[in-house]
Order: sequence, then structure tokens, then C-alpha cells
Amino acid sequence: MDENFLINFLKDFYDKIIEMNDFNNFEKILRDWIIYEIENNDKKPNKILEEMQYHKESKFLFSSIIGIFYQLGIGCLQDRKKAMELYLFVIDNEIEQDFNKLHLFEEISNLLSQLRNKNIIIGKYLLSLFYYKDIILDINYKQNKLITLQKLAENDDIEAQCNLAICYQNGNGVKANYKKAFELFLNSAEKGNPDAQFYLAICYLDGLGTKKDENKAFDLFLKSESLAIHDKKEYKLFERNLKLAITGNSVGQNYVGYCHQNGIGINKNEKKAFKWYSISAKNGYAVAQNNLGICYQYGKGTDKNEIKAFEWYFKSAAKGNAMAQNNLGECYNYGKGADKNETKSFEWYLKSAIAGCAEGQCNIGFCYENGIGTDKNEAKAFEWYSKSAENENAMAQNNLGLYYQHGKGTDKNETKAFELFLKSATAGCANGQCNLGFCYSQGVGTEKDETKAFEWYLKSAANGNAMAQNNLGIYYQYGKGIDKNINEAIYWYKKASDNGNKKAKDILDNILSDVQQD
Repeated sequence: MDENFLINFLKDFYDKIIEMNDFNNFEKILRDWIIYEIENNDKKPNKILEEMQYHKESKFLFSSIIGIFYQLGIGCLQDRKKAMELYLFVIDNEIEQDFNKLHLFEEISNLLSQLRNKNIIIGKYLLSLFYYKDIILDINYKQNKLITLQKLAENDDIEAQCNLAICYQNGNGVKANYKKAFELFLNSAEKGNPDAQFYLAICYLDGLGTKKDENKAFDLFLKSESLAIHDKKEYKLFERNLKLAITGNSVGQNYVGYCHQNGIGINKNEKKAFKWYSISAKNGYAVAQNNLGICYQYGKGTDKNEIKAFEWYFKSAAKGNAMAQNNLGECYNYGKGADKNETKSFEWYLKSAIAGCAEGQCNIGFCYENGIGTDKNEAKAFEWYSKSAENENAMAQNNLGLYYQHGKGTDKNETKAFELFLKSATAGCANGQCNLGFCYSQGVGTEKDETKAFEWYLKSAANGNAMAQNNLGIYYQYGKGIDKNINEAIYWYKKASDNGNKKAKDILDNILSDVQQD
């Protein structure tokens, strides 16, 4: 056993850890450094690990370094659980050492005491990185960002002033200070920054860092719009709801958000839509809570966050909002923002369906059809698809068409199937368009028409339906409803193959193989 090497290795590792500043790549840096130090001294990782493990002071001197060996799989199989146990042991060992401090100092040398302390510090450091690396990185990023914003703001950068004000308002990386936030918003707004004008309006609206002033808030909200008014009636409706919103009316606040989201009366702006939905949702309006959940789920006007989406859907659903109940069912069904739970998914879909939500009715039909959270029941699936289809849900119209086409849960009726596929396809449903193409292709419920079949397959394929893309490839390959075009056929077969259609992949492989042989 090379005692000197082990002691020096411990000291050098301690220095390396203390000097670490690249937390994003710390595992690679430590791995490279450890292997270099060991091999540069003609040692082998597994032997060094063994010597540390069997050293008489193993627990007190080397437990932290043994932990990093297991964490990184150096000289052993990677075992992150064992690594964590060793780091935790070091912390427990520190408590024991503090309790017996006087006794320890009487029995061990000063050097040994220093080495034991280094082992404890290493253990704390590695445990922190093990648990909190992402948090540490986030803190460093925020601190660096804050310093940059402060420098830019001092140089009259109006974007930086606005962003720095947001930091002061929300306490992001700095102590919350509404007055400071107001001053920065005011400075940026006076120089024409529409975002700052919007936030400044919020300050006047809620009395953040200044006195409440609804008139100033209203003027600033309008000023922040950079309005391009195309419809005076729509704008007047927006303006009326904005006045309601400023007085704290949550319905008006939600409607202002809706106007921003869809460009009704004003310029389309998803960020402002998100802000207004947030205000309305926090004031307890269920519709806005659902809308805010949608923003988080799809990253509209904010960063995508399925956990927050789930939380807002739940709040809205608990208040009886049928669309939110459907969306919550979707979260449970696909494990979005919550653990996958088909039973809960079925329960929320059912509440939504009973409340009259067409999407919920379609989804509960799908649950009965496929036995999701309940027993399979084609008759009940047919019943709910029918209700949803009557409420103009395009996917339900398509699914109901399939039930009539194949006689599932009802008598077979190809004419009825065709009519439902036509409704679904006309409403833009890709599945309905593909099935309508099939009807024209095979003469199901209508006269056979290859040209119309091609047209509907093309629409469905353009909407991303893999089956339609494959069928379109066939039509181009054999000149059905269109002139033959092998290049177009290959293009659509590839699209379908990339979209998961196995038939298309097999056909494409055969075509390319024939081309290579020729």
C-alpha cells in the first residue's frame, strides 16, 4: 500500500474540488483528473479503490473519494446509490467527530485531523452537487444574468431596465423591491418600451411601488398595444373589457387575454394573453385558469411547463369547468404533469362529458372503446361518440363513422359512415380526411372516385396522417387519380415511414432496392 500516494491524492483532490467552477461538466472534469493522476503515477484505478477501502482510516479519510469512484464508475461498476450512502456517512461521521472532539484531538495527530476535515468537506461538496447541481447552475446563471442586466440598465438599455425591474418585482436573484421595480419600469416606459408600459400599468393597477391609479393604468395599457385597428367594433369591445379588467373584473381580464391571443380588435400577442390570463386566473375565474393551463401546456406566451398546466387545470376543473376537466383527464391519461393514472383519467373525462363538453364526450367514448380506466363497451362508446358528434366534434364524427362502417356498437351503415367522414373531413380532421379518401377509393357509401380519393388523401397527408401519406405514395406510384410520378411516390412513402408507417417503409425499401439494381 502506497500511503504517501493516497495522502497526496486526498490533498490534491480536495484542492481540485475547492477550485471547481464548471459545475455543468464537473463529473467529466473529475473523471479525467482522477484517471490522469492515477495513470500518471503508474497505478490502476481498481487497485487504488481497493487500497482506500481497506485502509485502516478508510471511513475517516477516504469515504468521500470512494463515493466519487462509485458515482463515476472508476475502478468499479457505477453505483450512484452507494455513492450517495458514502456521502451521507461522511456527514453523519462529522456529527460523531464533533461529539468526541476532545478525545479525537488527544489520540490523533494534527495532520490526521486536517485530513479527516478535508474528507468531510469533500463529502459535503459532492453531496451538494449530487442533489443540487441543477439548482447551483440555475443560481449561478441567474446571478450572472442579474449582473449583466444591472450594467446594461445603468447604460440606459431600456430592455435591460424592464427585465431588471421584473427581477425586483418578483424577487428573482435579488430582494423584492416594488419601488425600485416601479422606477425602472417608469424609466424604460418613458423611452417607449411597450413591455415596460404594460408592466407600469400593472403597477398603477395594483398599487405596486406607487399609488393606485386606474386612469393611468388604462392609458398605459392602450399605449403599450402599438395598436393596428382593423375592426372598430372589435376594438370597442376590447376597450370596454379592458376598462372592466382594470376595475378587477376577472371575466373582463380573461376576455382581454382572449383578444390578445386571437388578435381580436388589437394586435395578436401571446405574451400579453398569458399575462392577462394569469391576472384573471389568480382572481379565481375558472375559464381563465383553464386558459392559463393551456398556455403552460403548449408554451404559449411563456415557457412550456406541464406541471403548472396540470395545477391550473385542476383548479379550474375543481370549480366545474368542463373543458378543464377534459384537459385534466388528458394529463392523467398521458402522464402530463402528473403520474399516468387511467382510472382518474376516465373519471375526469366522464365529468367533462356529462357537463356537455364535446371533447370530453369524444374522449370518454375512446375510453369505452379501448378499455381505458374502465371495461370495454362498444355500445357506450357509440353512445358517447354520437353525443360528441352532434356537438360538432370532428374526431368524434370520424370515430362514429368507423362504428357505422364496421357495425361496431350499432348496425352497419356505410352511407351514414360516409356522411360522418365528410363532416369530419370538412372540419379539418386528418383522420376523417383519410377515411373519406378511403370511401371514395373503395366506393364505400358513395360512388367510387379515384380523383376525389386522391384529393382527400392529399389533404390528410398534408395534415400529418401517416396512413394517408402511404396511400398517397401508392396513388403516385401507380397513377391512381393522378399522373404517375415515382419521385412524388418516394417522397410520400418516406414521409409515412418517418411517421411510423411500416407498410410505407417496406414499399420504400423495395423501390430504392430496385433503383439501385437498375
